[in-house]
Amino acid sequence: MSPEGAGSASVGAPAPLRIGSIELASPVVLAPMAGVTNVAFRTLCRELEVARTGTVSGLYVCEMVTARALVERHPVTMHMTTFAPAESPRSMQLYTVDPEYTYQAAKMIVDENLADHIDMNFGCPVPKVTRKGGGSAIPYKRTLFRKIVAAAVAATEGTDIPVTVKFRIGIDDEHRTHLDAGRIAAEEGAAAVALHARTASQRYSGQADWDEIARLKEHVTDVPVLGNGDIFEPADAVAMMRRTGCDGVVIGRGCLGRPWLFAELAAELNGLPAPAAPNLGEVAEIIVRHCELLVAHHGEMKGCREIRKHVAWYLRGFPAGSEIRSRMSLVTTVDELRELVAELPADAPFPRDGHGPRGRQGSPAKVALPDGWLDDPDEDVVPAGAEIMHSGG
Repeated sequence: MSPEGAGSASVGAPAPLRIGSIELASPVVLAPMAGVTNVAFRTLCRELEVARTGTVSGLYVCEMVTARALVERHPVTMHMTTFAPAESPRSMQLYTVDPEYTYQAAKMIVDENLADHIDMNFGCPVPKVTRKGGGSAIPYKRTLFRKIVAAAVAATEGTDIPVTVKFRIGIDDEHRTHLDAGRIAAEEGAAAVALHARTASQRYSGQADWDEIARLKEHVTDVPVLGNGDIFEPADAVAMMRRTGCDGVVIGRGCLGRPWLFAELAAELNGLPAPAAPNLGEVAEIIVRHCELLVAHHGEMKGCREIRKHVAWYLRGFPAGSEIRSRMSLVTTVDELRELVAELPADAPFPRDGHGPRGRQGSPAKVALPDGWLDDPDEDVVPAGAEIMHSGG
């Protein structure tokens, strides 16, 4: 089972996805992506969904924050937890390796009303994270993994804040952990689980193995199971849900440079007419709006630096020459960006090759792990130094 052969037929109007106290009209979740899913990007996605469908129906998760840094109120981390005034539900993802810091961070979220939902990241494959025993290395240590999930659930007990858990198939094909991870998470009170259907050794390369999402769905029957991996078009989401039986989908790289994808997904999954793909003039307006939101969040200097990486994703396949692309990659003010996008051929239609995979892919590689990490899966020693790591998952 794989994304190949995805059709365009609708699954009909699926039942709303319930994650604890949160009910979503569309079973679609924005995956946290470091340096991408900040308040500016989430606001833009929500605005475009409202403009095209009349409502916000999915769940938009913020950038991953480190539990220890949150507890210690690191200024950068606190800034990352910014939510828009109208943003609801507010969803925060924690990176954590330590049950104690997990409890403190989740309790802080509860006591200070920082979010309405806590997601936990056990899927990060970045070497600097796994080398310390964090991210996608953690589920191999079943006892430690259980204690971390239990700590978050304990801290939110008696509240309406659900805890969910995201993980990968395993470290590599010889060390698969997703079935145990799903079972343990559900046993400890997680309200839903999400599987990125790749191993850590695959990173973002190759093809996601949707068969494993189906296996997890068969194995975990008492909480919703969400699927993640190779959803780039609404038809992909339909195909994944039909083939695997999963309860919802998590969208990561597919929305890079396409923040309107969530409106398209909501329409497809709820039997509504598909919104028209934007032409280059409309995309130009979206680029400027994105930059304005980034500047409001970061200030003009950093906000304009941040928009640069998005420009290549937005312009993929459009007739924009190398000169203007280069100039847009060096913008320092919003006014400068406005002047540059005004030079683009506004009536150019959305390109055929503007679809498909975006962002990082890379190559598979052996997973960097602490010495002796694979010796004892029941060991529950907190990995030294991993709680201070910052990265995406």
